[in-house]
Amino acid sequence: QARALPCAGEGGEKRNHMKHIIAVLIENEAGALSRVVGLFSARGYNIESLIVAPTEDESLSRMTIQTRGSEETIEQITKHLNRLIEVVKVVDLTEGAYIERELMMVKVRAVGKEREEMKRMADIFRGRIIDVTESTFVIELTGASAKLDSFIAALDAGLILETVRTGVCGIGRGDRILKV
Repeated sequence: QARALPCAGEGGEKRNHMKHIIAVLIENEAGALSRVVGLFSARGYNIESLIVAPTEDESLSRMTIQTRGSEETIEQITKHLNRLIEVVKVVDLTEGAYIERELMMVKVRAVGKEREEMKRMADIFRGRIIDVTESTFVIELTGASAKLDSFIAALDAGLILETVRTGVCGIGRGDRILKV
């Protein structure tokens, strides 16, 4: 599921920087999120998306971080995360089978013939129209990031008024479980 993207590496050579989804169980306490984000920024690692929410155990939160990097970079990130006191467990979901989903809401201009076109596009991508006014629709889509990117690419850019995305959340398939 990860895609290789060529990036300039040290010395100008090309290296593959893959998408990684890192799941982190972290103690649910003030300052824990800022320490994880600080770890990334202090080392120059980019976070493409970040989701944090409580788990079924109210003393723990689950953090899902999407980033890109070489295997060595991701290994370093994982080692640094494991050193943080608040971090209970770290798993790179992209090392095995996983499911990813993202939620996106797009407000589009929908006047005249554009209304039918927007309905058709929502249906094709299995989206739902969740708000309707005389001149706009808000379309909700869920799925893999690539699906949401494809929906945006399929629309006339001039019709998109606003876009909001949650970022990626992921879970391991089968017996892969992130628990203490």
